[in-house]
Amino acid sequence: MANEIISYLEVCRREGVSLQRGMNFGLGGNHSVILMSIRPNAPYQDELQDGGSVLIYEGHDEPRSSVVSDPKRIDQPERTSSGTLTQNGLFHRAAQEFRKKLRPPERVSVYEKLRQGIWSYNGVFQLIESWLQQSSGRKVFKFKLVAVEGEEDLSTPVRTDADRRRVIPTHVKLEVWRRDGGQCFICGAKDELHFDHDVPFSKGGTSLVAENIQLLCARHNIEKRDQVQ
Repeated sequence: MANEIISYLEVCRREGVSLQRGMNFGLGGNHSVILMSIRPNAPYQDELQDGGSVLIYEGHDEPRSSVVSDPKRIDQPERTSSGTLTQNGLFHRAAQEFRKKLRPPERVSVYEKLRQGIWSYNGVFQLIESWLQQSSGRKVFKFKLVAVEGEEDLSTPVRTDADRRRVIPTHVKLEVWRRDGGQCFICGAKDELHFDHDVPFSKGGTSLVAENIQLLCARHNIEKRDQVQ
């Protein structure tokens, strides 16, 4: 469920692999996974736009090695030295093939690191565009993904008519976490937590201010559903 608070180990358990990199294309043959962060010290320039409905995700650098001492000084790679596609290349190819109507959009599960030990599941996105752009004297990949409803069942075909949804902004999540003390504001539980809208988005509520977001445990989140408290 989108807006779920989750640990990194639970992310790996859920996806069935040890996620040692931020970009993971084609897991299980039906979706991909990216790990994002908008923290001030994050290594890449990820950005949520259009009220949280669009993610602009930056590609990843060449790994540091004896040959590459400073990856931030060279172009982000599309292929390895042996000629195979990197994760940048795999995501880029999928986005370009979608634009040419050669395939449906790639489904991507997005997990966001909020702070050390605290991750948020941002739900499923669809990858719709990619490009290379200049940044600090080098070329970096940019990927455009849109947050969508109704794509959590990865066993079903990709929905090209899926409605867009909005992700709660990072600064709002962090403000709510501090305000509610990292626990369910109803019962004080500290596990199976979710960021929940007080007034649901479907009833005119907003994701953009902390006053309309609260921490709920799974039990109280299920009980509340779409009922305005």
